[in-house]
Amino acid sequence: MRIDGRCHCGFLSFEAEADPENVSVCHCTDCQTGTGSAFRISIRAPGKSFKMLSGEPTRYLKTTAEIGNPRVQAFCPKCGTPIYSTSPGDNPDSYVVRVGTLRQRGQLAPKQQNWFRSAQPWVIELGSVPRNEKGRPT
Repeated sequence: MRIDGRCHCGFLSFEAEADPENVSVCHCTDCQTGTGSAFRISIRAPGKSFKMLSGEPTRYLKTTAEIGNPRVQAFCPKCGTPIYSTSPGDNPDSYVVRVGTLRQRGQLAPKQQNWFRSAQPWVIELGSVPRNEKGRPT
């Protein structure tokens, strides 16, 4: 399917083709730190299909990611929104796009969870946490 998205401030926009079966939740400690949250949800897109439509992301090379390989992390230089990760070098095989940036995020349910050994123990209990339809009650 065609996916497209942008950062929080709109400086960066992009598009790609991706298979909805390739949506995953990652609980590794790198993803926890990189999101400032308990996990990250991503979809893998073939490198030849990924195109930046506006702006140029800032790229940071994490020399040894938890998976054991160097990973390039790309984010908006203005608002800091994480956009993707990929392997170093020109013309990477794939981009791991952050689902929260996508216009189609409601259609992209995770199909697997990775690095679950690093998951925060309370993640499996989220269904029992009280819910509010909007913000916090005042």
